[in-house]
Amino acid sequence: MAIKAEYIWIDGTKPTAKLRSKTRVLANADKIPTWGFDGSSTNQAEGHASDRVLEPVKVVKDPIRGGDNILVLCEVLETNGTPHESNTRALLREVAEKYASQESIFGIEQEYTFFKGSRPLGFPEGGYPAPQGGYYCGVGAEEVFGREIVELHLDRCIDAGLAICGINAEVMPGQWEFQIGPVDALTVSDDLWIARYLLYRTAEEFGIDATLDAKPARGDWNGAGAHTNFSTKAMREGYEAIITACESLGASQEKVLEHVNQYGDDIQSRLTGKHETAPWNVYSYGVSNRGASVRIPWQVEVEQKGYIEDRRPNANIDPYVVTRLLINTCCEALEKAGQV
Repeated sequence: MAIKAEYIWIDGTKPTAKLRSKTRVLANADKIPTWGFDGSSTNQAEGHASDRVLEPVKVVKDPIRGGDNILVLCEVLETNGTPHESNTRALLREVAEKYASQESIFGIEQEYTFFKGSRPLGFPEGGYPAPQGGYYCGVGAEEVFGREIVELHLDRCIDAGLAICGINAEVMPGQWEFQIGPVDALTVSDDLWIARYLLYRTAEEFGIDATLDAKPARGDWNGAGAHTNFSTKAMREGYEAIITACESLGASQEKVLEHVNQYGDDIQSRLTGKHETAPWNVYSYGVSNRGASVRIPWQVEVEQKGYIEDRRPNANIDPYVVTRLLINTCCEALEKAGQV
């Protein structure tokens, strides 16, 4: 019996890439073939040589269509089989393999904001809602907006077999979060992209737009981030490695900017030193400090082992880029310190 395979890929739009997808009817899911697309329509080719290749890298159940239908996450290749310049997953694969012995694990907290037309969901026409305070993890129709979409999205992520581990309402009306992890770098990034696809498709059914804008409402409102939790085997076994990792991320201003400049578009509007953020160009770390660039959770200090939370990444990050940067910086430092 024929099945529908939804091929999903990340395009070449800048400064923030978009998801694209199209459907192929297959006889079965035994062999998922490569496919092609018009790269000149996705900012990935010129019109005179526009063919690009979709290479399947992860297949999961399609919880929207149901049955035996599938979602197929793909890397984008040139027609000669080499990774396209927009293929950040290929760069992550190289770094993850290089430091595989350190057993890096990630958890990403994806914040996002629902919009109805030009306003965040829950913002009244011609005005503003009550100030921040009761919306975070709120309960009741005056505190939360869009829960029916969020619950359906969670069910679909679970049905697809993604490594989703939780959801919660966030600080601004219409703002929510889901968490992926703890898993390895490729899995957390793949699953985050698929979860984003399912979020957009689910919200679409309600006539709602889900945005990853870093500062969806200007003024005295929290931005939207993708706090990234990270650990290696050494960090999960001892506190010295935790400090080494934290120090490595602020080893120089060049290192700080290397990360921040690749942590999502419009980051300066979000990392202001207010609304539970550190200034974008000043690095800091601290225990239980949500105003620091990197937070060491209180239980990590108590247990003298665990993980760190990089609070700088925007909601609109490319997770392949962020996980690669964290592995490369922290694992190199741990290796040099002999803490592996």
